[in-house]
Amino acid sequence: MVVELEASKESVVVLYKGGRLPSWEALSPEKRRDYEQKHVDLMLSVAREYSMMSLEGFRLMGPQQAWARFWTIEFPDLEGAEAWIEAEMAPPYGSYGYYEYYVARRWAPDYFSTWVKNPSLAKTIADIADPHEIPVLDVDRDSVIVLLFGRMVSGAEQVSPEERGDEEHIELMQGVAHTYGMMRLEAFKLIGPQADWHRSWIIEFPTLKGAEAWIQGEVAPLHGNYYTKVMYLARKWAPDYFARWVQT
Repeated sequence: MVVELEASKESVVVLYKGGRLPSWEALSPEKRRDYEQKHVDLMLSVAREYSMMSLEGFRLMGPQQAWARFWTIEFPDLEGAEAWIEAEMAPPYGSYGYYEYYVARRWAPDYFSTWVKNPSLAKTIADIADPHEIPVLDVDRDSVIVLLFGRMVSGAEQVSPEERGDEEHIELMQGVAHTYGMMRLEAFKLIGPQADWHRSWIIEFPTLKGAEAWIQGEVAPLHGNYYTKVMYLARKWAPDYFARWVQT
């Protein structure tokens, strides 16, 4: 059944497509470590001051030139989101970064959470060191992430849900979720829509087979004919470490 979906007004989420510029590698290892430490200390201070609610990073399996990671950073209000963006771009570290920022709301979280058949377990942070101490960071290979950016094509909103095949699409995708043990489905709606995407999704499966099945389902007709969708495969980026950034 097709239901009316709404964005949550309980928080503001920064969607960040980021990476490092080639000039970063020209710095000495000593300077890189110094700049990284100052950056982490600054961002942790922002997280504490503005009561950051969540922080997650994802590393693309196939980097898109300077864009290599996708982040979601959640605050109770816009003030925290603005402070985070400003601090993240601050020199010296910020001078060597690639930045694309978008401000969004969580979209229908209560609805999409019901699709999850095999929930991703929350990370235990009790034994993790002080986040000011930067460990060696790596991806979590226990799952595969699909990052999806999309929107309806122009004029599709004037076509009936029956003609677009909305209900059939929902049944198809819920079937994929059940068959492949989907671990997470989160959606975000941009406050300022872009020309080629208005919404973003994070979809997590335990295996690549599930991720592939989801991607194939997303573009299947009829529904796929009425939407523009760009998808990337990724891994969670150092989730144990970044979970420690959120004050409990």
